[in-house]
Amino acid sequence: MTETVPETCDLLIEAGWVVPVVPHGVVLEDHAVAVDAGKIIALLPIAEARARFQPRETVQRPDAALIPGLVNAHVHNPMTLMRGVADDLPLKVWLQQHIWPIEAAVIGPEFVADGVTLAIAEMLRGGTTCCNENYFFPDVQAATYAKHGFRALVGLPVIDFPTAWARSDDEYFERAGEVHDAWQGHPLVATAFAPHAPYTVGDASFERIRMLADQLDIPVHLHLHETAQEVQQSIEKHGQRPIARIQRLGLFNDRLIAVHMTQLTDAEIALCAEQGVSVVHCPESNLKLASGFSPVCKLAQAGVNIAIGTDGCASNNDLDMVGETRTAALLAKAVAEDAAGFPAFDALRAATLGGAMALGFGDRAGSVEVGKSADLACVDLSAPETQPVHNVISQLVYAAGRRQVSDVWIAGVRKLDQGTLTDIDLDAVLADAKAWRARIARVQLA
Repeated sequence: MTETVPETCDLLIEAGWVVPVVPHGVVLEDHAVAVDAGKIIALLPIAEARARFQPRETVQRPDAALIPGLVNAHVHNPMTLMRGVADDLPLKVWLQQHIWPIEAAVIGPEFVADGVTLAIAEMLRGGTTCCNENYFFPDVQAATYAKHGFRALVGLPVIDFPTAWARSDDEYFERAGEVHDAWQGHPLVATAFAPHAPYTVGDASFERIRMLADQLDIPVHLHLHETAQEVQQSIEKHGQRPIARIQRLGLFNDRLIAVHMTQLTDAEIALCAEQGVSVVHCPESNLKLASGFSPVCKLAQAGVNIAIGTDGCASNNDLDMVGETRTAALLAKAVAEDAAGFPAFDALRAATLGGAMALGFGDRAGSVEVGKSADLACVDLSAPETQPVHNVISQLVYAAGRRQVSDVWIAGVRKLDQGTLTDIDLDAVLADAKAWRARIARVQLA
């Protein structure tokens, strides 16, 4: 009888529960995930895994749920350095009278790099392994995400006024092309066009984006139908609602990542489903800025792909995807007046696979499946706050906190080890944040 030789692999993670997200609603008790060369090569019961594999490293988390890394589908991560600035104001006042003037005084490569680094530290500590970025200096953003081995879709900004990044329409597009070319084919970093919003981008730029997005085969990341004021302004200026205008310009399609979407008619919801648009729900930012409520249950019932984002730290004020997912689930029920609407597993799917699919990363992230990248997070459920465990998914969505995230991997590389960041100097990050606080305070006093 021939003895079976164990297969070698880089890593075996044994967990009390694995929530793979695909198949839908499944929880696998006492299962293990085998990882080699950054990819998931097996998902199987622990006993079978021990018999089959000879791992170089074994991580045992009997009290934890192993889930796909969370996907924060809408962020402005350099704005971590403006956390708490100009709070409790409506969107237009907050943005135009406070945020934009501060940015004009401090924005630059160093600000962006330090803000993104602070954001990466916060996201990893909360189980987030991927984000959809929308800010200036995308070249610096991309380099910072790559440096820290963090998965990101980096937005190529377009807006109809000069900024520190670009002074004219032509320069925005020229620099967008340069950044896209520089990062094309990178294993962790990809690009998308990021026109700011319908009220800050003209028809000519939108038409140019449509043409280039088609040519380059990249997504378009857009704030859309964020407030009732935005919709009314569009009707007055263009004679149609923003979605109708975006559709007329050829951008309302399966490349579009539509963020906020609080002001929707039933016909617009049906159009989202028909055209394959992904909607990013940012409930806490929308609540804080009183922007409105996205009809998530209606969108889900129509078959629209839903993702979840925190928005930036200047309007949330955190990057806590665990908390954001809970808020998304609860708010959806209240808006729909349906306690069964947007159940816990649907919310978890939106925070993982829904986000990955919206970003164009669905083939490599968002679920625990053989062949996908090992972007994974362990959530320790042994704490009093999540005991007893009657229903793992309910505990993850309705009871767990982000500080219960114990371990995180991106492409099989350990980023968080029992709550400790493995390759980020947290003391240096915090010192940089304090230095920026002092500089921004001086700007506010000027």
